Amino acid sequence: MALAARSVRRRSAPGETLGLLEAGDGVQGMKLAWRHQPDVVVADEITSRAGAFALARDLKGSEPPFRGRVVILLDRAEDQWLARWAGADAWFVKPVNPFDLAETIAELVDGQDKEAV
Repeated sequence: MALAARSVRRRSAPGETLGLLEAGDGVQGMKLAWRHQPDVVVADEITSRAGAFALARDLKGSEPPFRGRVVILLDRAEDQWLARWAGADAWFVKPVNPFDLAETIAELVDGQDKEAV
């Protein structure tokens, strides 16, 4: 994930501040997402204590729903339907090209900014 983080930083506009938070598991990820309200949450499918599907379902299915975007990193292509069911905005099957991930994150953030205008 470190390479993906560096790729996202390189993709960001000059002078743009990019903050990154890291969680040890899905439960901590949910708490951080609700507390800090990031633009994008990237969650790995296989995590201990509440995985990416539970995290996406919690964030996107709440009332009011989480305003940020959720990206899930899948271990198997067969789990794409679960990502869709969970409400993820995007997903990748591992191994993930970090530059594709960075591009998708940038597009999600840009799209979110356009919706807010």
